[in-house]
Amino acid sequence: MTEATWGESAKTPEINWRMSASLENVPRGDSDVAEVTNLERAVRDWRGLDPEHQAAAVLTVEHPVQIEGASSTTFTGEGIAALAEHLPASSTTEE
Repeated sequence: MTEATWGESAKTPEINWRMSASLENVPRGDSDVAEVTNLERAVRDWRGLDPEHQAAAVLTVEHPVQIEGASSTTFTGEGIAALAEHLPASSTTEE
């Protein structure tokens, strides 16, 4: 018999910040090409955008991510902000 766990960790299990992710609809000079990177870098880049570009951004991840009990592979605005709340404190992907 398997024991179930009902708590905050069940609502938001550990996120794989190293999985591939693309961040679209954000300024990249004169082009409109999606940036493919890891999830952590994409979310950190999104945090650096102005509010207008944050609202327009679309984040697509390689595998579904579960936040507050909802699972998705595509995030926008408030969804990306919810991911940002779970970013690790320090990063090995920072440059």
